[in-house]
Amino acid sequence: MSDTETAQITTPEACETMAQVREGVDALDRELVALIAVRARYMEAAARIKPSRDVVRDEWRINDVISKVTAEAEKAGLSTSIAEPVWRELVERSIAYEFTVWDKTRD
Repeated sequence: MSDTETAQITTPEACETMAQVREGVDALDRELVALIAVRARYMEAAARIKPSRDVVRDEWRINDVISKVTAEAEKAGLSTSIAEPVWRELVERSIAYEFTVWDKTRD
């Protein structure tokens, strides 16, 4: 979150009302959307760089990403029961997007 946004929201530990909780969640969601938008641009770059459609889906890389994410989740105190399925879905949607971009740029 930006420093301005961080200063304006109540930390989870200090929340006393559902309005404060929702304000924090909404602020974080805006940040997550911005980060995922950047991630999607990396998928566009991958589609541009990969030489064939056969290499868009890379099982080794999928496992590498999930492994790194679950390790980071554990360090950050995020339950892997949240992190792993969220990232698996993100990866699958990213691969589908990359296929779409790959196809559009090769027609």
